[in-house]
Amino acid sequence: NNFTSKILNDFSKLSLVAWLDLSNNRFDGQISSSLENFKKLDSLTLSFNNFSGKIPDGFFKITQLTCLDLSNNRFDSQILDGFFNLTQLTILDLSNNRFDGQNLDDFFNLTQLTLLNLSNNILIGLLPCQINRLSGLTTLLLSNNQLIGHIPSQISRLSGLNDLDLSHNLLNGTIPSSLFSMPSLQALLLHNNLLYGQISPFLCNSLQYIDFSHNRLYGQIPPSVFKLEDLAEVLRILDLSNNGFSGFIPQCLGNFSDGLLVLHLGANNLHGNIPSIYSEGNDLRYLNFNGNQLKGLKVVILRSNKLRGSLKGPTVKDSFSKLQIFDLSNNSLSGPLPTEYFNNFKAMMSIDQDMDYMRTKNVSTTYVYSVQLAWKGSKTLFPKIQIALTTLDLSCNKFTGKIPESLGKLKSLKQLNLSHNSLIGCIQPSMGNLTNLEWLDLSSNLLAGRIPQELVDLTFLQVLNLSYNQLEGPIPQGKQFNTFENGSYEGNLGLCGFPLQVKCNKGEGQQPPPSNFEKQGSMFEEGFGWKAVTMGYGCGFVFGVSIGYVVFRARKAAWFVKMVEDSAHQYGKRLRRKNAPRNGGTQGGVRR
Repeated sequence: NNFTSKILNDFSKLSLVAWLDLSNNRFDGQISSSLENFKKLDSLTLSFNNFSGKIPDGFFKITQLTCLDLSNNRFDSQILDGFFNLTQLTILDLSNNRFDGQNLDDFFNLTQLTLLNLSNNILIGLLPCQINRLSGLTTLLLSNNQLIGHIPSQISRLSGLNDLDLSHNLLNGTIPSSLFSMPSLQALLLHNNLLYGQISPFLCNSLQYIDFSHNRLYGQIPPSVFKLEDLAEVLRILDLSNNGFSGFIPQCLGNFSDGLLVLHLGANNLHGNIPSIYSEGNDLRYLNFNGNQLKGLKVVILRSNKLRGSLKGPTVKDSFSKLQIFDLSNNSLSGPLPTEYFNNFKAMMSIDQDMDYMRTKNVSTTYVYSVQLAWKGSKTLFPKIQIALTTLDLSCNKFTGKIPESLGKLKSLKQLNLSHNSLIGCIQPSMGNLTNLEWLDLSSNLLAGRIPQELVDLTFLQVLNLSYNQLEGPIPQGKQFNTFENGSYEGNLGLCGFPLQVKCNKGEGQQPPPSNFEKQGSMFEEGFGWKAVTMGYGCGFVFGVSIGYVVFRARKAAWFVKMVEDSAHQYGKRLRRKNAPRNGGTQGGVRR
């Protein structure tokens, strides 16, 4: 509502009221001292107003209160000793005010409390060791203050505690190992403090939310975090980012593939491989491994995860330099293709025909990679991945813009799938450098222009799909292009030539491939002259004629005979058509 402070004084006449909620109004100024007349008041909620100043002494005479909520106001006084009198309180919420003070002991003498929320104030000092007196506490929220010192281990005696938030303070020291065995704890938030040391093994299997980010923790992440079967079923958010954790990323992260929503391990010193944590139907919403030592990363598969937004450039030099399999297909990613990443894919730029398999060797075991990929149009399980296998799949997204020329540097690619996006512009001639390519799918985009003649050089190409674009002009001929069928080109109304039945017009014939002079530039400027070239051609001509004479004397080359006969036959047909009108339309052949 929009009630103002004028109405508040009138409530003092209702002395038998047991429950009073004035939240979400525009009350301001100090709390009226007349509230002490509410002798039967059990619950008082004044949250989300503009109350300010100090709490009047008479307020603490309402000793029968069990619930007090003064949150989200502008109280700016010191915490008073008077709270000690409110011994019946089970819920106390003073959050989001400007309370200050050092003595928190009185709060921890309120032994009936089940919820204590003092977050977002200006409280300073140590956490009292007698915190364990609040044996019935289920929620303790002290974040965004200026608390110092160690976390008292006595907190672990609060066997019914569900939520503990000590984040955004100045707490230091190590995390008490006893916190990791609290039987009912569901949320443990210690982020943005000065905590250091290693994490003890987890024995608590009820945690749903763990956030230790922005501290000074180090050592390995305990495998027990991921191996507890019950914990794997309930954990939803895990944030250990911005610490000094080191060692391998635990492969047992796969145990969390169904329920995990957020996984943030960024800004640590982790290395190794990102484990397979993406089962079908998972709920993962946020994944961040940035700022780790993942230069050896070889496989990234994030397909079918409903990811959205554009791909920003890498922030770490030489990131993904070892990457060989990159699959972001079937998401909702948008913006231009990630050219900056392509420039970092060094392993895709060097042709490696090593037939060995990808693996990780530890002291006692060897982990051999396996993966399921969309391979040449169908899902294929690779129980082992050959080192020479390289694939880039960005299909079924919302990428826009042109195909970058730098894509032609990825010479070891065996599979490239950019289909079902909104890419425009031409097919880059530089893609003719992808000489290892076996499958190329650019279908269902908005690509225009001609199919580059350079693609004829892709002699290993088995599957080509350029369908449903806006391509035009003659289809290149020769080599693998003579094996592709109509389906490779359908939906491009401007294309002509084999294998389509649409013939090309005169003057629209196939463009010859660029000569070596065009590809290499003017090499004559670098020391070669026309004189040397002329001498070379002259010597070659004499030598060729001599050898040809000897060969034809011995036996005519079959291919040469066939070529001459075909040429003569074609010439005869043209001559007959040309002379037909002169002969009165007769079909008798050429008049002699």
